[in-house]
Amino acid sequence: MKFFLKVIALLIGFSVSGQTLLHTNGRAIVNANGDSVILKTMNLGGWMLIEPYQLQAAGVASAQWELEEKIEQLVGTAEKEIFLENWYANHARKIDIDSLASWGFNAIRLPMHYNLFTLSIQEEPILGQNTWLTKGFEMTDSLVSWCKQNNMYVVLDLHAAPGGQGGNSGISDYNPAYPSLWEDVNNQHKTMSLWKKIAEHYVNEPAIAGYDFLNETNWNLGTNELRNFYTQLTDSVRAVDTNHIIFIEGNWYANDFSGLTPPWDNNMVYSPHKYWSPVDEEYLDWLIQDTLTTPIFVGETGENSNLWYRDAIKLYEDNKIGWAWWPLKRIDAIQPPLSINYNEKYKKIVDYWNTGNNRPTKEEAIEGLRQLT
Repeated sequence: MKFFLKVIALLIGFSVSGQTLLHTNGRAIVNANGDSVILKTMNLGGWMLIEPYQLQAAGVASAQWELEEKIEQLVGTAEKEIFLENWYANHARKIDIDSLASWGFNAIRLPMHYNLFTLSIQEEPILGQNTWLTKGFEMTDSLVSWCKQNNMYVVLDLHAAPGGQGGNSGISDYNPAYPSLWEDVNNQHKTMSLWKKIAEHYVNEPAIAGYDFLNETNWNLGTNELRNFYTQLTDSVRAVDTNHIIFIEGNWYANDFSGLTPPWDNNMVYSPHKYWSPVDEEYLDWLIQDTLTTPIFVGETGENSNLWYRDAIKLYEDNKIGWAWWPLKRIDAIQPPLSINYNEKYKKIVDYWNTGNNRPTKEEAIEGLRQLT
């Protein structure tokens, strides 16, 4: 761990010296002084949207809604809600942001679940209207405050959109029993309203780097369908906020930008992702082509070795490309900077889920979840 953190400090250094609203200038992201800013970022994956693999539960649940069902079967609804509240309170705290700042990061990417901000269309008392929830804004406001105290920026990322934007349920909390984002116009309208609400809330906040509209769409969409939806989202945001950058990901896990060029906004960044592939200049061919007129921000990258991280960062920064490692924390893992320890009672829960044997008592399960959080 000590070696890993020294590597971080050597690789990324410190680059933010006072926050101003960011905007694009040609191929660069710049501050109000016109200075280029390379976003050196950590993803808070798993905080607002729990991905079961990060809890060593991939074998029993692919999505958060499935994991919640498994927990509820063991401890009941009330204790499941207590688990979630403890998770939200403790998974990301000011000490985490302070640590990241001391290691040289200058930004956080926040993967958001829509259900902390608004009800699902199935739960809305009146279909087509939006019930706004405070939990998501409270969590985000706390993060923004912690980041401001450390001169760090925040990229807001809608990781789980209403209905789910992809068939891979683990990263969007998609439930095939209900229509996806692409299968119900009410989900699309809710997504537009949510981004407008978020933009209204943060319109003058310099610590917000910008808005990442949809994380890793993976859906068989028609020609220009994703572009058309993005332009509608852009119109919703720009009606209330002309200040902040818009980050655009391609289809098929962020990397298929068919139909998404040329840009349709003058303050826009393309945001591909990179995992489990060699670090070489060939990957950057389309990113650094002369005809591309917008900056690039690799919004997710990582889950790899220290040497891979080192080579990837050098490649990105040599080409003035920002990046964001995924994630900060996982249970019993060496890829992220921080590894959450198993406790024996939580391990008993996971073993039971995987085998069906030796079911923990309700009291044991409650204590295992409590110790975990």
